[in-house]
Amino acid sequence: MTTSALDQALTESSLRPLPELAAELLRSLDAPARLGAHLRAVHDVAWSLTDRLGRARPDLDFDTTATLFGAATHDIGKTIHPEELTRPGRRHEAAGRDLLISYGVPADLARFAGGHGSWDGSADLEELLVSLADQIWKGVRVRDLEDLVAAQLGGAPSLLLDDILRDLVTDADQRLAFQYSHPV
Repeated sequence: MTTSALDQALTESSLRPLPELAAELLRSLDAPARLGAHLRAVHDVAWSLTDRLGRARPDLDFDTTATLFGAATHDIGKTIHPEELTRPGRRHEAAGRDLLISYGVPADLARFAGGHGSWDGSADLEELLVSLADQIWKGVRVRDLEDLVAAQLGGAPSLLLDDILRDLVTDADQRLAFQYSHPV
């Protein structure tokens, strides 16, 4: 039996595996391998980010499981709008939220697919962490987003957050190479 390109994207490399439900959804949707690779890269960054924040700040109240599921499925709407795998677009966001809900995913988890591309002062820490992971995986630092996360951490720009993000961007080239090694 040959391994599909999607299965390779979901299993090869040292990136952490996606939550099983996310991987099952991608397989049932026959998602492009590039999307599977992208979601693994963002999920891996979200895992490192939540782990380091949680260890450094055990007083923080955030749902790690929801954040990781959100990171693992945030772009699932690109199975409906595959043109957004190679071009900018936001149609995949609402489509992804609706798709997840149609598969029985609770709305509080599907929300990440619907709102990861924009953020404002009303976003909670979990939503901001998914948005942040979606930028950091490729080495992009977004000051406005980082300021919103820092505010959720308790105020002024956080040296802790800056140290974590600086470490995470160092592996961006390897994550980009992994994603681009998989076909659209």
